[in-house]
Amino acid sequence: MTNISQYIDHTLLSPTASETDIRKICEEAWIHQFKAVCVAPTYVAYTKEMFEFCPIRIEIVSVIGFPLGYSTTETKIAEAKNAIRDGATELDVVMNIAQFKSMAYLSVREELKQLSDLAHENNVLLKVIIETAYLDSFDLYTACEICAEAKTDFVKTSTGFAPTGADIEIVKKMRSILPPEIKIKASGGIKTYDQAVAFIEAGADRIGTSSGVMMMTEK
Repeated sequence: MTNISQYIDHTLLSPTASETDIRKICEEAWIHQFKAVCVAPTYVAYTKEMFEFCPIRIEIVSVIGFPLGYSTTETKIAEAKNAIRDGATELDVVMNIAQFKSMAYLSVREELKQLSDLAHENNVLLKVIIETAYLDSFDLYTACEICAEAKTDFVKTSTGFAPTGADIEIVKKMRSILPPEIKIKASGGIKTYDQAVAFIEAGADRIGTSSGVMMMTEK
C-alpha cells in the first residue's frame, strides 16, 4: 500500500469555486496532510490565511496563463509576480501552445526561462503544463527538451480542460526524455487511488487531482 498523500496537489480550479469551497479544500489538505493545494490566482492570499496556523507545511500552488497558455509573456510574468506576492510557493504555468505549434520554439523557451528565473529568485517551484492532449511524439520530445533547457522544476501533463488528461504511457515517455532532476506532475482525469499509484509507478512525482479525499478513503 502506497501512502499517496504527499504526492497530491489537492486542486480546485472551477470557475464557480467560492471562498467556502476553497476553505473546504484547505481543511481537507490539513486533515489528510496533502503536499499542496492548487487554487486560482484570486484565491492565493486567502489560502495563505487559511494555512497561517497549520502545523505542517502545505504548498500553495497557483496557475499562470491558465488554461490556454496564449497570454503574452508580460502578462504571465505579472501574474507570476502577483501570485508570489500573495503567497504562492509553486507556479503551474501553461506553455504557449499556440507559439509551440507555430514552431516558435525559441520564443517558448525564452518565456519559460524568464518564468523559471523569476520563480527561483523567489524560492518558488515552476511547473510547466505542456498539455499532452495536443502533442504528437515529436512535439512531446521537443516540449520536454524546451522545459529542460529552461530549467523548470516539473513538467505537467495537462490542465484538465483539454479533451484528454494524463496518460500512463505518455508519463513513461516523459520520464525517459526528461533529465532526472526535472520531475513530473500528472493531472487530468486521475480520480482513484489505483490510478494515482499507477501514475506514481510510471514516474510521476506529483498527482494533480480534485479527488484526493476519495483516494485517501479508498486506500
